[in-house]
Amino acid sequence: MLYNAYEMQRSLLANASAMASFGAGMLQNPANPFAYLGGGTIVGSALEVFAHAAAPRGKPAFGFDHTMIDGRTVAVREEVVVRKPFGQLKRFVREGVDSGPKLLIVAPMSGHYATLLRGTVERMLPFADVHITDWRDAKLVPLSDGRFDLDDYIDYVIAFLEAMGPGSHMLAVCQPSVPCLAAAAVMSADGNPCRPKTLTMMGGPIDTREAPTAVNTLATKRPHSWFEQNAIVTVPMSHPGAGRRVYPGFLQLAGFMSMNLGNHMVSHYEMFKHLVSGDDDSADLTKDFYDEYRSVCDMTAEFYLQTIDLVFQTHALPEGTMTHRGKLVDIGAVTDIGLLAIEGERDDISGLGQTKAALTLATNLPDAKKRYLMAEGAGHYGIFNGSRWRDKIAPVLEEWITANA
Repeated sequence: MLYNAYEMQRSLLANASAMASFGAGMLQNPANPFAYLGGGTIVGSALEVFAHAAAPRGKPAFGFDHTMIDGRTVAVREEVVVRKPFGQLKRFVREGVDSGPKLLIVAPMSGHYATLLRGTVERMLPFADVHITDWRDAKLVPLSDGRFDLDDYIDYVIAFLEAMGPGSHMLAVCQPSVPCLAAAAVMSADGNPCRPKTLTMMGGPIDTREAPTAVNTLATKRPHSWFEQNAIVTVPMSHPGAGRRVYPGFLQLAGFMSMNLGNHMVSHYEMFKHLVSGDDDSADLTKDFYDEYRSVCDMTAEFYLQTIDLVFQTHALPEGTMTHRGKLVDIGAVTDIGLLAIEGERDDISGLGQTKAALTLATNLPDAKKRYLMAEGAGHYGIFNGSRWRDKIAPVLEEWITANA
């Protein structure tokens, strides 16, 4: 019922957005004499802000066609290396360039598409042969393709690393830090030659008992049954995944936006002022961010509920009780993978110490194979996007990969 109500609201807003966009275009058209009357610019700008906020959004594109390597322009194209029902391994092929370490960037399955890491990929392209996990919107996966839970996530990560071959490196951004560390442990225990040379975890909830945030508190103050009853809905018949139980992306987005509602309102007011003053470039920066931020996808109910249970409520990984396919996940099996933990000083989603906990759990890993970085002044998104990521954090990651090649 909730999903149907959302679809109806989205349809209504799409029509309203189209009308507002038409009105904004009319009032801002220099050929329209009414555009020069008092209030025309203000009303047109307000309509443009509303049109952008209410517009429907699909899956964004990465949009890379080139990168710069040693001062020369190198063409870039996307290639699907492995295709699975719930996600694919995508490679950004740098034409004519075969050098550089192989890097798997594991994107979060948390309501946003992998394109949320566009800035992460862009910064690493000159340095590495970049691959990324391109997760699929669960509402588009037919029931006949089965289920997808945390065990499957780990299996996908292992399969992707095996497809890339020995000597690869792995970067887990936020939520996948837990399954990626588990995958590294499973591969180490099995002596898998394709286990990563390094695993970098950024803002990941390895141990959410450390400096708990509002996100952690929300996940722990209600029983598991509450999430099952209130956060899980059934995909309606209008989608290929009809009948699948999911945690919808629009609920995830509503939750995150409500955490910082004031900031989001200020951002849109600033965009309005930029439009009124004719500063389209500044307004476009805000538009670009929200185009990505509001593009959401669903995740399977089993994956979401298992994550709530094991990561946030029972702390299975740091407690040593997490299993994969019935076998205990032993982080102590990690003995030769370089672990780098990166945290943001002002991260309001994964608190300080939550990612660093991975270094403590790897009891049999030499200290020379462990490193910690606390990015001063960085919030959650700032550790993998923006100037601090590009200028302060990425160089440390590159140095760590090079040292452990």
